[in-house]
Amino acid sequence: MSTEAAPKGHEHHHDRIGPRRMLGFPGFRRLLLSRFAAQWGDGLFQAGLAGAVLFNPEREADPLTIAAGFAALLLPYSVVGPFAGALLDRWDRRRVLVAANLLRGLMILVTAVCVIGGGSGTVLFTLALVVVGISRFVGSGLSASLPHVVPVRNLVEANAIATTLGAVIAVIGAGCAVGVRAVLGDDDTGSGLTTAVAVVGSVVAAVVAGRFPRNALGPDAVDEPAQTLVAVARGLFDGGRVAVRTPTVLAGFVALLAHRAVFGVLLLLTVLLIRFEFDAGMAGLGQVAGLFGLGVLVAGMTTARIVAAVGRRRTMGAGMVVGAAAVLALGLPMTMWTTLAAAFAVSFVGQVVKLCVDAAVQRDIGDESRGRVFALYDTLFNVTQVVSLALAALVVAPDGGSPGLVVAAAVVYLLGLGGFALASRGHL
Repeated sequence: MSTEAAPKGHEHHHDRIGPRRMLGFPGFRRLLLSRFAAQWGDGLFQAGLAGAVLFNPEREADPLTIAAGFAALLLPYSVVGPFAGALLDRWDRRRVLVAANLLRGLMILVTAVCVIGGGSGTVLFTLALVVVGISRFVGSGLSASLPHVVPVRNLVEANAIATTLGAVIAVIGAGCAVGVRAVLGDDDTGSGLTTAVAVVGSVVAAVVAGRFPRNALGPDAVDEPAQTLVAVARGLFDGGRVAVRTPTVLAGFVALLAHRAVFGVLLLLTVLLIRFEFDAGMAGLGQVAGLFGLGVLVAGMTTARIVAAVGRRRTMGAGMVVGAAAVLALGLPMTMWTTLAAAFAVSFVGQVVKLCVDAAVQRDIGDESRGRVFALYDTLFNVTQVVSLALAALVVAPDGGSPGLVVAAAVVYLLGLGGFALASRGHL
């Protein structure tokens, strides 16, 4: 453990010290810069690919095609999650971050060439699966490393800074993709060249991660079988077992699963409305992304204060109620301005819940298992989002005008609230 970590007796005490003092930890600054570079590249890559598939005049897009495209961006960790968890708890995380970022950069370039060549369908989606799968792996490695660079008592605040600003940086990356695409063109060549620019983020992230000393990011102890394949096979099961036995983490998982299911439905509706009902194109998608980023930013600025004032259980419960109300009030009118407001509200709620869950995993799960739990975390939530998106694609109106799906999304929030209340009783 880093020498900056808090004494054991203070592990469950949250002591807010402010962003300036938090940035005084050199390891945290370095980890933050690596995260920013990686997430900027992620945002640019995903927006560039979305433009190539969803808003490209040379390609057609219906609800099922859109769902397939999002599945390619969201499913990767469902495949590699069990592997990632075991490896992050077995290998030097610094070396993993360097190698994974460099490999991602290479695959981004391959994907860009495929787009320029007019590739589509299975080949393009498979490449997207690989790139985003590596991105998820990097993200879990960064999260599992965080307790090694800040005091444990400050994890809520560190998460608020790291994940919130990281998400905002990803939105900025997406905005850069919109700008670059406007210059280079919206055809296959322009979309491919735009996607290729994302390689810069991967290279910078690898260089910054490489500046950490060896073993500085853990794991401190290895609780793995001698055979790597056995460890990989056990990863998902072990992560699930540890999470279920930790009530604070289990309750958080229930709440976040509900949010991800809602988000999957709303994501499909929003893209369809922007393209076919509002006819707003990539510019409209950029506006939604901007309001989404603003919601994440506001959540990052306020979550630590809210938790300190009313506790995590009340914070998360209130967030679910606000989410359900916002979905109904802002989702049903189906106008451009209410859609933008809904993007802000839902992103705010989701980020508040995520920050609380991240802190629970980092604080209440041992370092020898933390990587596996974070891998399970991403696996479950991405599967949930893709399944909800795919089911919605089967029944949604071609132009996105489906009020029944909006109501169903609000009901899912309330069901998640009930499950969270039961799982968290007496533990948060």
